[in-house]
Amino acid sequence: METRSEMKLTKTLAGAAVLLAVVAVATAPRNVTPSAFSDVGEAFFPNFQDPNTATTLEVIEFDEATAAAKPFKVTNQNGLWTIPSHHGYPADGKDRLAQTAAGVISIKKEDFRSDNVADHEALGVLDPLDETLTTLRGRGKRVTIKGASDAILADLIIGKDIEGREGFHFVRVPDQKRVYAAKIDVDISTKFEDWIEKDLLQVERGKINKVVLQDYSIEERTLMVDMRDTVLLEKDKDAWTANKMRANDEVDSVKMNDLLREVDELKIVGVRPKPEGMGERLEALTISREDMLSLQTRGYYLTRTGDMMSNEGELQVSTDEGIVYILRFGEILYGTGEAISAGAETTADQAGGPGENRYLFVSAAFDESLVTPPPRPANSAFEGKEESALTDEDRANRSLAEAYKSWEANVKKGRETAEVLTKRFAPWYYVISASSFDKIHLNRGELIKRKTT
Repeated sequence: METRSEMKLTKTLAGAAVLLAVVAVATAPRNVTPSAFSDVGEAFFPNFQDPNTATTLEVIEFDEATAAAKPFKVTNQNGLWTIPSHHGYPADGKDRLAQTAAGVISIKKEDFRSDNVADHEALGVLDPLDETLTTLRGRGKRVTIKGASDAILADLIIGKDIEGREGFHFVRVPDQKRVYAAKIDVDISTKFEDWIEKDLLQVERGKINKVVLQDYSIEERTLMVDMRDTVLLEKDKDAWTANKMRANDEVDSVKMNDLLREVDELKIVGVRPKPEGMGERLEALTISREDMLSLQTRGYYLTRTGDMMSNEGELQVSTDEGIVYILRFGEILYGTGEAISAGAETTADQAGGPGENRYLFVSAAFDESLVTPPPRPANSAFEGKEESALTDEDRANRSLAEAYKSWEANVKKGRETAEVLTKRFAPWYYVISASSFDKIHLNRGELIKRKTT
């Protein structure tokens, strides 16, 4: 039988054993995943699965230099894709937006990093739209994708890239504390040129058969025109000839090909809206003082006869389809980035600065005289006859009728194409780079050279 002291010792040892057991349980490695890691590997927005349901992309970046949020938006309104941040310029956006949306859908919560708000600045996931923040640093790129009726399909703040893990960034959902590491495989572009139709003129180089260089300039103070030259270039098979060439002159094929290539591939770096309805009023010669000022500040002037002239001349390009493009070269515009792509309503400082660009006024028309009609058939006696009953004259007239019908169809198509182009160009002043300007703004001395043989 145990003594009282032995029983006391037994109880003490038993109590110690229970305590050790509790400590062991508390300190032993756990197989249960903490709640912070429970959603690792999941998509950020599991209900967003069809990229084609996306109708709007909004990207907000924060410019620390100006302490301002920089918005970029592409949206579909009434079936038309536009870029509201760039005056509603038409966007070639459906496919690119779907690709961007598909990339966002694929973003997963790869690793949990923090749920401490104090870490947000260091990880670069502060909301660029949060006006209560006092710091200018640590603000991420907020990407929002919306669907019909502006329903939010995805909304993320993409922060700093993660050192040593290519393509990985810190990512946070707005209004949530948790920050994850996620791989971003999608190019979420906010570049204007990535979202627009890159083929401005929609002209095929091989169809260009006539080019006219109007080499003149306007003295802005006196409005006197210095008309230096008119260079008429015409295509004869694969060779180009020019007016006023001497016997031992020829068109420089390298310079001519560079000009044609640049016209074919002409890209814009920015747009500005013309005053509403200006295109129609210019044709009607009922332009207001406000519209006149809009033109002149960009280097364009209306003559007393109603013609338009530009302070650095113009280029006319004609095709074998009868389409005539007129490119008028206006004022210099300095700047880079969004200052050029969207800009203000007024021209930039003309005194100088980085990034020289040029205003471009584009118009299009149809010139039926450029599409030579074939001879008409002498009669239509061939109509309704069996093939065996046709005479040689009938067959000849039938061929002429078919050729003339084809010509009429081409004329109709040319008029319709010119009308579409006119509606496309009418609302806008375009901006092109200095390099593009230099390739298409040429004179006789640059295009005509002495024959080498």
